[in-house]
Amino acid sequence: MRTAKASHASWERTGLITVTAILVGMWILTGCDSTAKAPSQAGPPEVAVMEVKPQRIAITTELPGRTSAYLIAEVRPQVGGIIQKRLFAEGSDVKAGAVLYQIDPATYQAASDSAKAALARAEANVTSIRFRAERYKELVEIRAVSRQEYDDATAALKQAEAEIAAGKAAVETARINLAYTRVTAPIAGRIGKSSVTVGALVTAGQGIPLATIQQIDPVYVDVTQSSASLLRLQQSMASGALKRDNANRAKVRLILEDGTPYSLEGTLQFQDVTVDSTTGSVILRIVFPNPKGVLLPGMFVRAVLEEGVNEQALLIPQQGVSRDPKGNPVALIVDAEGKVQQRMLTLDRPIGDKWIVSAGLVPGDRVIVEGVQKVRPGTSVKVVPFDAGKSGADKTAALPAAKSN
Repeated sequence: MRTAKASHASWERTGLITVTAILVGMWILTGCDSTAKAPSQAGPPEVAVMEVKPQRIAITTELPGRTSAYLIAEVRPQVGGIIQKRLFAEGSDVKAGAVLYQIDPATYQAASDSAKAALARAEANVTSIRFRAERYKELVEIRAVSRQEYDDATAALKQAEAEIAAGKAAVETARINLAYTRVTAPIAGRIGKSSVTVGALVTAGQGIPLATIQQIDPVYVDVTQSSASLLRLQQSMASGALKRDNANRAKVRLILEDGTPYSLEGTLQFQDVTVDSTTGSVILRIVFPNPKGVLLPGMFVRAVLEEGVNEQALLIPQQGVSRDPKGNPVALIVDAEGKVQQRMLTLDRPIGDKWIVSAGLVPGDRVIVEGVQKVRPGTSVKVVPFDAGKSGADKTAALPAAKSN
């Protein structure tokens, strides 16, 4: 009885092991079959491409600089004396010729009166001397007086006339000195603080100015441009890659310290002809109108200067440009057969989130912008248009100008 039960249990275990082995084998075969069929269900990788088209781009460069006053005049006294009055408010706008200080004129008025009196005395004396010289001229012809007496009368007349001329010069000098006691503004502009007060003693041509006047409408903006950038610009012009826009070539825009654009355009006045040996740069001077006084001397600004126009610029999104192991820029394109090819690029400058490509691409090339990581040269791909609005790379299309550093 025991032997029959043991045999039955052994048979059950053997059957269970057999069924389990069959199920495991079927699962393995099913899994391998599905794995083998998976690659056959996948198609070529999908990439987003952008067709390269030439565009007209205004090339600009952004240069740092500082503002300076259009005119600066340091007010100094031209005669000495005691300051009696100050006739302006510090920080106000003054007109050319406006009286700023009054120096005590008493001594200069007395000198003017004395010079006038001396002139009147000389003019009174010359009358009798002239009449005597005229009479002697007639008498010497009939030998009524000697030639010596006539010569003495003529010399006395010339001396009297010279004294009159000296008297007139003295009167004019006294008048000028008296006028200088009223210290006036040499230019129109905004006057700063006064360095003297009423009662102070000043001297002619002293080293410390009484005040400083600055004309800030318009203002100068002096910016620096590297000589290397200047040479690159000249080479682009010579090769025809860039052309001057005669209508706007001298116009310059300004960006203030806080990043806000200045509302008025400036005009390039001149470019220095000497390169600074310490910085390797040249100075550009730009004139900006400043009717509201927004620009103050010494402010740090950035000038956006238009260099020229590229009539056939090729732009591609920066995300479509990668680097090879040597650091050279490359891009992947899709040829007419739908296969990937690699192109070596020569990049000019960035424009927002795009690059200007100077060599390596031609109009009509389809550059891979999205999906670069999924493909290699020679791979067949499925092409879809690049959605610039979704990635934000299309923003530079509306930019009026390209920026260089």
